[in-house]
Amino acid sequence: MSAEESERNRLPFEPNKKRQKPVKTPTQQAATAQKTSNQADRKPPYTKEEMAIPKVVSQRMVRRVAVFCGIPTILAISTLIVSYLLATYANIKLAPIAVLLVNMGLFGLGVLGITYGVLSASWDEERVGSLLGLGEFGTNWGRMVAVWRETRQKNS
Repeated sequence: MSAEESERNRLPFEPNKKRQKPVKTPTQQAATAQKTSNQADRKPPYTKEEMAIPKVVSQRMVRRVAVFCGIPTILAISTLIVSYLLATYANIKLAPIAVLLVNMGLFGLGVLGITYGVLSASWDEERVGSLLGLGEFGTNWGRMVAVWRETRQKNS
C-alpha cells in the first residue's frame, strides 16, 4: 500500500502523526533492556485528544449498540418470563432445552449486536450514515482488517 493510499484510507479521527519505530541493532536491543526504567519518563506519541473518538461518533455508536444489542437482550429476558407464565397460568409445558436454546441464541445475538452497533456507525463526523449501516459496516470492517494485517506484518 502506498503512502497516498494509506493517507486516503485513514480513519476520519485518526491522528495525522505517524509513529516511527527505530530500527534495532543487537547493541541497541541490549541497551533497550537496560533502559526499561526510563521508558516511563518518555512522552507518549499522541495526546489524549488525538486518540479520542469524537463525541458525535461515540454517541452514534452508543445509540446503535443500544438498538442492536438491547432488542435481542430484552427478547431473551422476555422468553424466560413468557415461558414461566405459560407453564404457570396456561399449563403449557415447553421443553426446557427449547427455552434454553432460544434464550442463548437471543443473548448471542445481543453480543453480536455490540460489535455490529460499533462497526455499522459512520466514523465520519460529518456523515450520519444509513439506517441499518450496511455500507458503513463494510467500510469499517475493511479498515479494521487492514490494520490487523498491517500490524501482523510489522510484528513478524
